Amino acid sequence: MTEKLGVMLCGHGSRDQGAVTEFANLAEKLKERLPQYPLEYGYLEFAHPVIREGLDKLKAQGVTRILAVPGMLFAAGHAKNDIPSVLNTYAAENGIKIDYGKELGIDAKMLAAAGDRINEAIAAAPGKIERHETLLVTVGRGASDPDANSNVSKVTRMLWEGLGLGWAETAYSGVTFPLVGAALENCAKLGFKRIIVFPYFLFTGILVDRIYRAMEEVAEKYPNIQFVKAGYLNDHNAVVETFAERVGQILTGDIAMNCALCKYRTQVLGFEAEVGAAQESHHHHVEGIGVGTTPDDCAYCDDVCSGICRASPEVKKKALEVRGPAPHSHDHGHHHHDHNHDHDHHHHDHDHPHDHSHDHDHGHTHAQYPHANHPLGPMSLIRPRKK
Repeated sequence: MTEKLGVMLCGHGSRDQGAVTEFANLAEKLKERLPQYPLEYGYLEFAHPVIREGLDKLKAQGVTRILAVPGMLFAAGHAKNDIPSVLNTYAAENGIKIDYGKELGIDAKMLAAAGDRINEAIAAAPGKIERHETLLVTVGRGASDPDANSNVSKVTRMLWEGLGLGWAETAYSGVTFPLVGAALENCAKLGFKRIIVFPYFLFTGILVDRIYRAMEEVAEKYPNIQFVKAGYLNDHNAVVETFAERVGQILTGDIAMNCALCKYRTQVLGFEAEVGAAQESHHHHVEGIGVGTTPDDCAYCDDVCSGICRASPEVKKKALEVRGPAPHSHDHGHHHHDHNHDHDHHHHDHDHPHDHSHDHDHGHTHAQYPHANHPLGPMSLIRPRKK
């Protein structure tokens, strides 16, 4: 029987409708770039369609082999563990072959896209400030995987030198450190006239809004420094091209991932206890909990709207089952409180879609994160804790 190939783009999902829409738009651009394949997409959590729904659509079109690529910049918990777990389970239950590609990673095309976003911000900024008087802060998402975090630092260095900027630092939106506010406070003391804040993110969302908000708070304290927001990557043509290349690499066999510093394969300093940990996904409990819910549900929001107030009754019910009662309710505008759910649950982080145990016993305890008590890190670093 002739093999029929299909492509599955596996996204993270977001509580922010803008992020969900942007991912869908990028998937449409990738369809145009790969017209020879049926292509579907799905999300790991917080949005529809979920990954298995996209896989169902491909199967219904007669696809016999699925080329799945993670819609992730770097390989941390979601790309290494959660998505492969979903794919392995689906393949075993449906008797269909699924081959898994690599994340976008550090790539010349991705660096070119990032450089364009920063140059666009420089061109739009008022006044004449030389590049050697400009400091770049690249902000990554942050993970409990030091390998993924270090990749953000490499991107920072490549952009710093490639763009000829005076200095550069790396910050993270959550999970690890330094957070954006602390990093910018330190940068403001270095004497540069301009600081560019660049979220190295694919799409908008609550975390990108939080990054810009942190920048605004620090900027108010330092009126003599020009703070500039650079745009995130979004559907830059080079990003689409990189995704298309990752699909092609599955067929050529050129999908080798960087396992040298994977904390589940190598005894990385400080993470020795996590070698060989079982692969499992902890996202099944939030699959399809939409981007939207009643004014009372605004108690779940940060001061940036998550859109949860717009969900269907079914999704509202499921959200309440997972999240529990709202901390408090109100019938006015959004506010800030400490329900910070940055989507990193300190998962096991394999980047290899081979079979592992899929036992979902949440009674296990995760390993201690070496910087759990770091003063510049978020509360979510604190470990160990029960799932």
